[in-house]
Amino acid sequence: MNIQLEGGSSASQVSAPPGLKELKICGWSLHTNESHILKSKCAQEVECSDNNQCSFCLYNRQLDLPHIPDMVFPDNILSVKQESSGFGLAFTALDALQRVDCGKRNVIIACAEEWKASRSDQPHIEHEAKAFDWTFTTDYKGTLLGGLKAETSDLQIDLEKLKRREQILFYSDVTLFEDELHDNGTAISSVKIRVMPTGFYILLRFFLRVDNVLVRINDTRLYHEFGTAYVIREYSGRESKVEDLRVPTALLTDPNEIYPFLPVKFSSSEILNLPCASDKPEVAIQPTTTIPARIS
Repeated sequence: MNIQLEGGSSASQVSAPPGLKELKICGWSLHTNESHILKSKCAQEVECSDNNQCSFCLYNRQLDLPHIPDMVFPDNILSVKQESSGFGLAFTALDALQRVDCGKRNVIIACAEEWKASRSDQPHIEHEAKAFDWTFTTDYKGTLLGGLKAETSDLQIDLEKLKRREQILFYSDVTLFEDELHDNGTAISSVKIRVMPTGFYILLRFFLRVDNVLVRINDTRLYHEFGTAYVIREYSGRESKVEDLRVPTALLTDPNEIYPFLPVKFSSSEILNLPCASDKPEVAIQPTTTIPARIS
């Protein structure tokens, strides 16, 4: 589906490749793409050269990790770009995984000691492979494009304003990567966008659940109001041990439900300054989709 809202005054639909969604509104070009997972081997009979790499070789050469998540979506992307300046942001799995710490492993699964004890007759079990954060925790906040820079700011997103009922002109939910942590939980990075006549709102979320151990959510929220010359970006990290959570077990698997119960460990607020203000819609636009607006 391709939705074009030129100048915020008209909408037209044209054919587009499956998985691709595009929008032009108020001087912004936005697009998302959803495609297949990363292949498990090189696409070429002969190993790819550095100048012409398949996705498999690109990920294995650029990521300093013993292994990557079970499901990586190399062609999935969300990008927003101001057409007049080229300033914008993009969200990709590769950039998210490059923020995974390859030098630490600070989470132990609940059954680890029992597992070791049951294999005490195997001396090699104490030998550990290269340490890395096997939960794939990432503090990725998006990739800045065209010279866009972040500055610390006290300005914050007005979440109450975002709760107001507005027409939803565009909505997309894109998964970047996911892993089941060897059946010991789940780790997933995804990014969602919601576009209204007044602006756009993006939520980039990393959700981690290690069974019987902990729950962690790293969120990046971005908001741009059409007619202004900046994007607000907020980042927060929430985490709790499972034993400290007094909630029904079912809530542990739903990031939206467990989110309010997780204490904030750190947070920051930034402003991304644009070289010029975006346009404002001249007239009200009727909704082009009926997808729910909630992205938390």
